[in-house]
Amino acid sequence: MRQAWRVSDVRSAEKSLMATLPDGTLMQRAAAGLARRCALLLQESGGVYGARVLLLVGSGDNGGDTLFAGAALASRGAQVRALLLTPERVHLAGLAALRRAGGFTTRDLPSRSDLVLDGIVGIGASGGLRPAAASVVARLKDLRGRTGERPPIVAVDVPSGVTVDTGDVPGDAVTADVTVTFGCLKPAHLIGPAATRCGLVDLIDIGLGPVLVTDPAVRVAEAGDIAGWWPRPGATSDKYTRGVVGLATGSAFYPGAALLSAAGALAGPSGMVRYAGSAHREVVRAHPSVVVADRVAAAGRVQAWVCGSGLGTGDEARTELRSVLATAVPVLLDADAITLLVGGEHAEDLRRDAPLVLTPHDGEFKRLAGEMPGADRAGAAARLAAWTNAVVLLKGDRTIVATPSGEIWANPTGSPALATAGSGDVLAGLLGSLLAAGMPAARAAVTAAYVHGLAGRWAAGDGPVTAPDVAAALRPVVADLLG
Repeated sequence: MRQAWRVSDVRSAEKSLMATLPDGTLMQRAAAGLARRCALLLQESGGVYGARVLLLVGSGDNGGDTLFAGAALASRGAQVRALLLTPERVHLAGLAALRRAGGFTTRDLPSRSDLVLDGIVGIGASGGLRPAAASVVARLKDLRGRTGERPPIVAVDVPSGVTVDTGDVPGDAVTADVTVTFGCLKPAHLIGPAATRCGLVDLIDIGLGPVLVTDPAVRVAEAGDIAGWWPRPGATSDKYTRGVVGLATGSAFYPGAALLSAAGALAGPSGMVRYAGSAHREVVRAHPSVVVADRVAAAGRVQAWVCGSGLGTGDEARTELRSVLATAVPVLLDADAITLLVGGEHAEDLRRDAPLVLTPHDGEFKRLAGEMPGADRAGAAARLAAWTNAVVLLKGDRTIVATPSGEIWANPTGSPALATAGSGDVLAGLLGSLLAAGMPAARAAVTAAYVHGLAGRWAAGDGPVTAPDVAAALRPVVADLLG
């Protein structure tokens, strides 16, 4: 599992650690790790000695880290130039170290460079790049290195111009090939459009771990976590003890939603799938193992319900939603069920003791919350989770899972391939199967998003993807994860 901390928590931890160390120790640790990563990159294109390195240097400690790393590279024979974007506020000790090592300053971009370090602003900055810095960054595309290609850009801690705590990119910003960060990950490395600007993220240990005493702002599951959480049948398990998931999805008008949610559920760990709805004939024809009924009240016992995908928004659909919400088992509400929740004077009562999971896309989120998620998607999902007392899975490029207690997870496996009609129906069915198998709601949401994302990548290849392709890819993806 990876974890990221907010800027205020990082600053507090740094302050605690610096109180126990000689002055400048943390900066030297950071600079040493940064220089090492840069040296490894330069080895790929001919070595450190004689390499041309450009430092884009802002003010404060971020600029200091960059200058000290440049000094280390200069001492190994690199030709290091520093472009000072705020010379009146440059880190003086770092600049002196660079000059002692043989580096020097420049007033403009050189015509050639083999590596660029982005040390313009660090984690304390807000807003996009200022015009002068943005102009310099825009011209980096014209640089060429000894290979004849654009040199790699290494961001120092975070790409300059991103909003660290939310992952937003409000204006001009650096797009890095590698980001070298210190002590711990920050939210911008994991969520929002900022995450795509980080490139490969290299975490340098500077001793911060023991003094990071607050809970992380964002968590990210990894393959080992998913495999460890996945419910597996025991020697004495049967179809009932493995869990029975109920689907109140689809309709005569949208039978595809029923078929896709059933396909998602059948790829999960539960032992039986029950379907209740007007598309029951189509469902049993496509999936003979599914037990069908024409309404929720006639479906029989289940351990979790999935409701909403293609259900419709008429009186019959509202009756089915109320029947689902009246049960004492975990419930997942998607699509039309979310629309029915906010029907003015007919809004449904979400107060229930059993777990509730909501899976909105941005438009459905707006119906629930009254506004779009905005720049702080993680914060918006957390507020909605607290207000509804539900686990919220906010779909998107970096799908967010938020719990009522404020825990936030970001999904790392998202793919543009999943932006296709019916993909969310598959996700809902899979998530419902995990709930029925006894997985806690938040963990089930994180797991479903992770596996669904991998299935999208698996199905995509080099061509277009449909929701049935994603559903078909779930089984091989799960088999690969479980080994």
